[in-house]
Amino acid sequence: MSELETFVAEVDFSDAAADKVAELLVEEENDQLKLRVFVTGGGCSGFQYGFTFDEAIQEGDSLAEKNGVTLLIDSISYAYLAGAEIDYKEDLQGAQFIIRNPNAQTTCGCGSSFSP
Repeated sequence: MSELETFVAEVDFSDAAADKVAELLVEEENDQLKLRVFVTGGGCSGFQYGFTFDEAIQEGDSLAEKNGVTLLIDSISYAYLAGAEIDYKEDLQGAQFIIRNPNAQTTCGCGSSFSP
């Protein structure tokens, strides 16, 4: 680990989320991919969560490793996600990654938008 990387200590990356990402990585046939979780402006509550795959660790990224999967969070998003849980659930309403964020004062009905 370089001095630019720090481990995510305050974000809970659940086993269910890590296992689902591992499944998706097998489908992508690229073991260099990492899950990047980020916060951007927009959505009905002011900010929204985003998920993407990324091969590169950027300067300032924090990371967590679980079940052979690496989670990346950029330094700006980390400020909004500290203390959050990143999970994956499947139920009658469908399957999705979800973020339970104690920093969110309000959230929208879809769960992907929040206000700090």
